[in-house]
Amino acid sequence: MKHLGFIGIVLALLCSTFAWSAGWLSPHRLTQTSMLDALRAVDGLHPGFRRNHAKGMCVTGWFESNGNAADLSTASVFRPGRVPVVGRFALAGGMPFQADAPAKVRSMALRLMPPDGQEWRMGINNIPVFVARTPQEFHDLLLATRPNPVTGKPDPARVQPFMAAHPDVARAIGLVGKRPLTSGFADDTYLSLDTFRFVNTNGTSIPVRWAMVPVTPPSAPSPGNGPNYLFENLITALHQAPLQWHLIITKGEATDPTADPTLNWPADRPQVDAGTLTLTSAESEDNGACTGITYDPMVLPTGITASDDPILPARSAAYMSSFVRRSGETKPPSAISPATASPNGGPS
Repeated sequence: MKHLGFIGIVLALLCSTFAWSAGWLSPHRLTQTSMLDALRAVDGLHPGFRRNHAKGMCVTGWFESNGNAADLSTASVFRPGRVPVVGRFALAGGMPFQADAPAKVRSMALRLMPPDGQEWRMGINNIPVFVARTPQEFHDLLLATRPNPVTGKPDPARVQPFMAAHPDVARAIGLVGKRPLTSGFADDTYLSLDTFRFVNTNGTSIPVRWAMVPVTPPSAPSPGNGPNYLFENLITALHQAPLQWHLIITKGEATDPTADPTLNWPADRPQVDAGTLTLTSAESEDNGACTGITYDPMVLPTGITASDDPILPARSAAYMSSFVRRSGETKPPSAISPATASPNGGPS
């Protein structure tokens, strides 16, 4: 029974980051159809919306590099200067009209666009680790924790055997459940979770992970005012002043795990402040700047490459599949509309 306390956490992040994969990743065990079926079993089908991070809002601004990471990677985005950014804040999961709550997994997705066309896309999240090591394991976790249609909650008869057979998943979920919560999107830290590699001018490659760390000091969560209060508060904050985050690069060593996103790196690994993200405006994703963008983490500039983490190609295939499917569907209006947001951050 000890794992039952994790059930609510599992549900909060079942689709929290990298949800499904293409059949070629594991053709005899996992197909695209079976993964999409597993996702639908958790959150249902919502035509026109992203299959994951369905509730979200577009943001725009820029990233200004300070040049500190230029020795680590040849990517032009790390040269001193400013590049435009189109981003998106969202809640995890496939439910576009879910109510906001402090413990729900939050994401920041970014498209950095230097003038040479070597753009960099990322989808980063406010959890310390991912909850599965492989696409297959995540698929099986979805099925094990899908809601019972009668009770609306996971069935302990499925959850307990799965957790017993997958202690690494149980450990990762425990870490997620213990993460410090902040008041909202603006004062939260977002992590890459997956490992990438930076390549410098000498061809030297090092493993890296990164985080966007807020300039706004974190504060404790407070009771929400309305079902969209996290987004409303973000809109209000952007109306008042730009919001900023520092891009902090963590340099890994040869002994650090690169293929398992459920594992943390040692806390003493060196870090580099590579520059500042500044966001200045928000708009609805209904025909907003982020609407047609897939925040595929494998869209990388020269100087940044993927690691051997199997979740990365799964994410890439998933994002394209989601885009293709939603592009052919009729979408109702999104839950978030900055134009109608109340100036005090409450529901309009």
